[in-house]
Amino acid sequence: MYRFRILHPNAMTRLRLQPVMHGMIGILFLFNVIGVYKMADPNWIIAALFIVMGFASLLFPFMLRRVRKITETNSVLRMLQAFTMLSGCLFFLSHMQPVIGFTLFLAGLGVGYIGYAEYKILQPAYVTIDTTGISLPTVFGHRHHGWNEMKNVILRNDLLTLDYKNNKILQLEVLDEFGPVEAAEMNTFFQSRISS
Repeated sequence: MYRFRILHPNAMTRLRLQPVMHGMIGILFLFNVIGVYKMADPNWIIAALFIVMGFASLLFPFMLRRVRKITETNSVLRMLQAFTMLSGCLFFLSHMQPVIGFTLFLAGLGVGYIGYAEYKILQPAYVTIDTTGISLPTVFGHRHHGWNEMKNVILRNDLLTLDYKNNKILQLEVLDEFGPVEAAEMNTFFQSRISS
């Protein structure tokens, strides 16, 4: 049985979309300020909260380079964004604006899910390869692929390449270091399992 660390399959896509998502959430908070300001009796505390969260969300992608613990900082900001959206939902529902309140409720649930998915994706991910197949990480657990689904499996140059029989190819970046002897031993094991 082999077990080694990989970069999560969805990590690169998620990291590319992260600044865009923070920017969109920041713009949504700033639009909520307009909604609060246009009320007959505006609540300046909730307006200030939306302004602070809007600018924090817009500036966060630019400040990521200075932060050492990116995963933890991102998770805290996502929790604050979800909490602020759900608080805004209650505020707008209490002021008889159900469309805005329901929209913020859905957005808050979405941001909570995105925060959880990003947290799971940025955690160390492990591939487990044994005699029954290959177990790959997903957002909510692991997915097992049997050897009968594979046409070829190769570990070379820090890339684990999975070639499926249905013509799908998945390449995963391996974070652990393997010497040429270990890699050759693993590739021999992979070929023996595929051919059996």
